[in-house]
Amino acid sequence: MARPNIVIVLSDDMGFSDIGCYGGEIATPMLDGLAAKGIRFTQFFNTARCCPSRASLLTGLHPHQANVGHMTNPRQLEGYGGDLSRNAVTLAEALRPAGYRTYMTGKWHVACNDGPKGPKHNWPLQRGFEKFYGTITGAGSFYDPTTLCRGDDFITPDNDPHYKPKLFYYTDAITDNAIAFLQEHATESPDKPFLLYMAYTAAHWPMHALPEDIAKYKGKYDGGYEPIRRARFERAKQMGIISPKWELSPQAGDWDAMPHKAWEARCMEVYAAMVDRMDQGIGRVVAELAREGRLDNTLILYLQDNGGCAEGMGRGPAPRWDIPPRAPMGPDELQPHIWPPMHTRDGKPVRGGPTTMPGGPDTYVAYGRAWANVSNTPFREYKHWVHEGGIATPLVAHWPAGIAPDRAGKLEHHPAQLVDLMATCVDLSGARYPGEHAGQHIQPMEGVSLAPAFAGRDLGRTAPLFWEHEGNRALRVGKWKLVAKGAASRWELYDMDADRTELHDLSKSQPERAAEMAAQWEQIARRVKVIPWPWAGAYGTKPPAKGRKGKAE
Repeated sequence: MARPNIVIVLSDDMGFSDIGCYGGEIATPMLDGLAAKGIRFTQFFNTARCCPSRASLLTGLHPHQANVGHMTNPRQLEGYGGDLSRNAVTLAEALRPAGYRTYMTGKWHVACNDGPKGPKHNWPLQRGFEKFYGTITGAGSFYDPTTLCRGDDFITPDNDPHYKPKLFYYTDAITDNAIAFLQEHATESPDKPFLLYMAYTAAHWPMHALPEDIAKYKGKYDGGYEPIRRARFERAKQMGIISPKWELSPQAGDWDAMPHKAWEARCMEVYAAMVDRMDQGIGRVVAELAREGRLDNTLILYLQDNGGCAEGMGRGPAPRWDIPPRAPMGPDELQPHIWPPMHTRDGKPVRGGPTTMPGGPDTYVAYGRAWANVSNTPFREYKHWVHEGGIATPLVAHWPAGIAPDRAGKLEHHPAQLVDLMATCVDLSGARYPGEHAGQHIQPMEGVSLAPAFAGRDLGRTAPLFWEHEGNRALRVGKWKLVAKGAASRWELYDMDADRTELHDLSKSQPERAAEMAAQWEQIARRVKVIPWPWAGAYGTKPPAKGRKGKAE
């Protein structure tokens, strides 16, 4: 079999049950179709936050080993530099020597320098990608994203000579430029395989979507949180995505007490529209692959960088963003702000709060904790935390030439996580994972190839799954998960076969198992550069310098 092309699609701040083939009511016919002809992993995991997840996906290492143990705020502490390590290779750096062309569109967010001045040593083109269109940082307006670049050059929606849509919308721009790269590849290198990494910012706040997509969901969420969540729970059980043995975790938010119901429903309508538009874009990429005759031998992987986001950006009663209008921005004027106070390109002040119906370019609102709880159905917690709601993601794998027809639509229940994507790509591409690159020692990759699962075989994993973010920490060994919320909190123990919604803590009834797993977690944490986090108390250290403020979530 010829080596496959590889397309990795990563979405932003979405929950386990949002897409249709995992139980959601949002229209995702393309992802559902890929799942029907491919396989769905029911226990795939990210790292609970955007930057660490991207670092882990790109390098096949735990995020601390990749020097992105938190965000891209540089800290004077090994593992937390906020800048992708030179003792790691990216997927592009690993596959390019094997003859792969390498392209990326979308959100990078693994470099501590994201300004027009300063070093670019950790930008996509310097880390193995041959072509790049997207943003270096995270978050920001979908109509005027900050740090928008083509290659190494900063651009604006108004001055890009290569891309001039009637209306700039970042989700479409990520799709359109990915298709352009595929078309260029067909002309420049038709006989070479390629890696395409598409990192959408949908559905990260702000809730920005196009009117025609929002209209599809008018009234869909007027009944509030619980009916949607219950329906998702039942559909996921019917699909076999979740076990009928598991209880639904508690509902967040009281719809009856919500004073701004129309606004709250509108937040979820816009969120759904953002996901819908992304799915449309994935469909256009798939259509281009089919047109070129490349679809059958292209491995498409779809996943998400963390669980649904409970952050309250722009949801306060009266955000202090009141600023006067200004003159329209010039075509070469870069958007300097990730979040308000800020202006649109035509000079309007950006607004928030429950009197602001989200969707348009002059709005900036998140969908909030209660809808994030719906997104994460049936699990507890959210982005940031390493209970299942923060780390569980769909993984859809579609590859007609490599996944047998009798596996089409199957569910894969083996636990796996982001570090496995490097091992999978190296395995299928025939690349050699290097021990040295650009004069630097390269750490061994941490994951295992997912290729056996494509054929219904065991992954052969021997190491535990491991997490840490902001003192939230977890370890998974077989069916057992040890997890803690916050650096000062005690360990909890759960049987994932019987209770994946983490409602029945067994740490007191099985103290020996909990203690043994805690010791395993500590051993791994020391090896992968997590410790001395959480910096105080147990490890006798002081907090490191935080670096600059204002980095995106």
